[in-house]
Amino acid sequence: MSHPSLPPPPPPVHLRTWPDRDALVADRARALAVLSQRGLGFGRLALLWLLGCTAALGWVLLTLPLQGLGPQGDRMMLMTAPILAPLGLGALVTAVLLVVRGARRDREVYRRMGEWRALDRDPAADAGLRAPGRSLAWLLLSLVPCVLGLWASFGTAAAARTVQDAVLGMGAGVFLWVTGLLGAAKAFRHRRWVLGNASGRFGHS
Repeated sequence: MSHPSLPPPPPPVHLRTWPDRDALVADRARALAVLSQRGLGFGRLALLWLLGCTAALGWVLLTLPLQGLGPQGDRMMLMTAPILAPLGLGALVTAVLLVVRGARRDREVYRRMGEWRALDRDPAADAGLRAPGRSLAWLLLSLVPCVLGLWASFGTAAAARTVQDAVLGMGAGVFLWVTGLLGAAKAFRHRRWVLGNASGRFGHS
């Protein structure tokens, strides 16, 4: 799959035209800096949160017409099903597909980082790849949707008066909770990548 927003992988050995090592190291540093930002930038975290909220909203729209079921159900709510259900399903499916696409993109980012890093050694540039502040921020900020999702799920389960209420609220909470888990998993993945390349490969600060 092509990722036009990412720096290309380094060219094969027989096609490399760097005039000297300094030029290679400079291109390597630029590519790694961009890839690191693409992989663990705060824009990616904001996008993950947006997709998580979109999935939760899609679930709410999809299940809201269920409030019309049962003897005490709101028949007007049931009549909105032909409108709300497709909107909710569309939002939910779109969000899930974009999250899957983002996961594939992340794998490509780390693959290319490994390829560029393997070209040479540059302690000054490689030290910045650790990004401990950004990975910690990703981890801590990811606790927010985790907590909100758990609160919504358990709060709904405790306060729900009907099965429909429980399905709506707990489902939305689960999507928020999963969003937080995905963010935390990405922070741990970056840390694992750093540790996996730490033996003599990153520069010392």
